[in-house]
Formats: sequence, C-alpha cells, structure tokens
Amino acid sequence: MSDSILQFQNITKRFGSQTVLDNVSLDVGAGEIFSLLGPSGCGKTTLLRICGGFESPDNGRVILDGKDITSLPPNKRAIRTVFQNYALFPHMTVWDNVAFGLKIAGADKETITREAGKYIELVQLTGHEKKKPGQLSGGQRQRVAIARALVNKPKILLLDEPLAALDLKLRQRMLIELDTIHDEVGITFLFVTHDQQEAMSISDHIAVMHNGSVEQVGNPVELYEAPKNSFIAAFIGDTNFFDGIVESVDGEYCTVAIKDFPSLKVYNDKKLKKGDKVNLSIRPEKFSISSTEPRITDAHTNLLRGKVEEVIYLGAHTRYWVRVQDWRISVIKQHFSYALDEKNIRWDDEVWLRFEGDNAYMLERYTQEDENLLALPDI
Repeated sequence: MSDSILQFQNITKRFGSQTVLDNVSLDVGAGEIFSLLGPSGCGKTTLLRICGGFESPDNGRVILDGKDITSLPPNKRAIRTVFQNYALFPHMTVWDNVAFGLKIAGADKETITREAGKYIELVQLTGHEKKKPGQLSGGQRQRVAIARALVNKPKILLLDEPLAALDLKLRQRMLIELDTIHDEVGITFLFVTHDQQEAMSISDHIAVMHNGSVEQVGNPVELYEAPKNSFIAAFIGDTNFFDGIVESVDGEYCTVAIKDFPSLKVYNDKKLKKGDKVNLSIRPEKFSISSTEPRITDAHTNLLRGKVEEVIYLGAHTRYWVRVQDWRISVIKQHFSYALDEKNIRWDDEVWLRFEGDNAYMLERYTQEDENLLALPDI
C-alpha cells in the first residue's frame, strides 16, 4: 500500500449498550480509492462519520496526514463528504451549489469563477450551470455533489453509499465516472458501500467489516481468491463450502475426506497435518462442467460425477446446481462461444465436474450463525 494519509487507531464507538465499532485500526493509502464494505449494521457508516467529524469515538484517534484530527469539527478538517441523498441546496443553481464552499472560505471572485467552472467541467455539467437540483437527473445531482465537495481541494473525499439511489445501469456508468474523476484529481477517496461488485470494481483496497470489526483488508483479488474466513468467502461473491478432515498429506497437497462426498485433493496452503479439520471454499467458476467424462492427466485434478438439479441461464454465463451424492454444488459456466451452437446441458442430465486442487482455498473456521446468514440461496 502507498504511504498512509489517513489512520484510524483503535476506534471504539458505542450507542448505549451496543458496541458499533470495536477497536478498529486501519491505514488508508494516499491517492487511492479505499472502500469500507460490509452488510448493514457492520459499522462502516459510523466509521465514515467519525472520519468526517460528524460522530466522536469513545476511544481511539483519527490521524490525517500525520495530525490528530479526532476532536476537530467537520469544517476544520481537510475532508469533504458526498452524502447518499447528495444534500444539495434546492433553491440554488448548479453554479451556486458548487461555488458555495469557495464563497464561505472567502475566495476572491476570480478564483471562484475559475475553480467552480473547472469542477463543473470535470463532472461534465457544462451547460447546466443555471439549473437547480430539481431540474437534474439523479446522476447529474450526484455530479454536482461531487464537484461541490472537490472544489475546496480536500485531502480526503468521503462517499457514503453514493450510488444507492441510482438504477443499475446508471450505477455502473457512475462507477466509471467516479474512477475517472479520481484519476483526474488524484486525492484519496474513502468509499462506503454494502455492494460487493461496486467495491470490487472501483477499489484499490477494501476493508471488509462485520459486527463492528475489520475482518480482512486487501485488494479485490486478494479478498476474492484468498479470503480469510467463511464470512468473507461468502460475502465477496458466491462459493461452495466443504468441511472435512485431512486424510493424507503428499508434499504440498493433501487429500481431504468429506462426509457423504468424494475425497478431494487440494493444495495444502495452511500446512495441515493428517487428522486436522479443514474448511474449504471452492468458487462456482472454478469447476468445469461437461456431459462426457474428461480425460485426466494431473494427479491433483478432481473429477466428480453428479446430476443437474437446476439450470439458470444468465446471458454471459449459466449457473448449474449439481447434486453430487448428498451435496448440492453451485457451478458457473462462462459462455465463450455462441450458445445456440452448443449442445446445452439440461435439467436432470448426468454430468462431470472437474476442478484443480490449486483452486480450493482453505479457510479459517467461522461461526455457524454467520455461515447460515450468508448461505447461497437454495434455488
């Protein structure tokens, strides 16, 4: 990670008897997009509000660019916030909304004209300066809020679920625009979201939060391919979980015995020994599915035979639910060729599933309550 510009040091926050943040420490790198990701009630918005000065921690410190800002009011911090509802002044024009911060700061007329125009152009609202928020689309209002927040050149821009009020296609477009704006201005964005795809697509680093604590920090690839525990594996995308016991160890690989399921040969990245319990995650796309038995040449390739119970066509890919003995496996097949030219696998077909031992990942065990909460839907 780049040099830290923002640090949360041992932040604890309680509301009555409820601990919302429990001794949270995080470093945010200068110039990156850093996301706080987690389900509702995990503490991510409270941490953002503490960063912005809208809440005070019960314990801990917030350090910005080497200075303790924990007790500073919001207007004394080099931090600006884009709220979920944008919080624009409805009676003001786009120009006046964007220029407002500069006027409050006492900037001269020439500076206000130059800087307000610059940021209106940056967010592609040139020609809309005289409109009021009620005359704009949701995406345009968001751009006004971003321009207003950036015009005073903060060190950190806080974005609190900024895309929640937009429809799917507009959210996707605004993610690209946010990334472009970030590249243009080069400051640090602290982005709060419960949407995994948003965080994965825009972030340099992500802190996954749960029950007031940080479970894991990493870049999107690390979190997806090497989740720390079953909560993260389930929350960041879909996965199949398997509990078993190490049956034997062969060099860097081991064989895992699983109740009512074939034994699996997997990479032993946790260096487990014979008799150790293991929790495995295998992503649906790591399986290949075929109606004929594939030829196997690698000793660490796993081959499973099952029956298709559900088929869900999703355009770019198809999801299959395959029964293998007493287990129901989620499998995703990407459509690399024109689907109408293929012989499609259908409900009730006998199929073969194949996956490489390197593609099963060993997890730290998590609570049954969390696994039930995040279980894949039985559809």
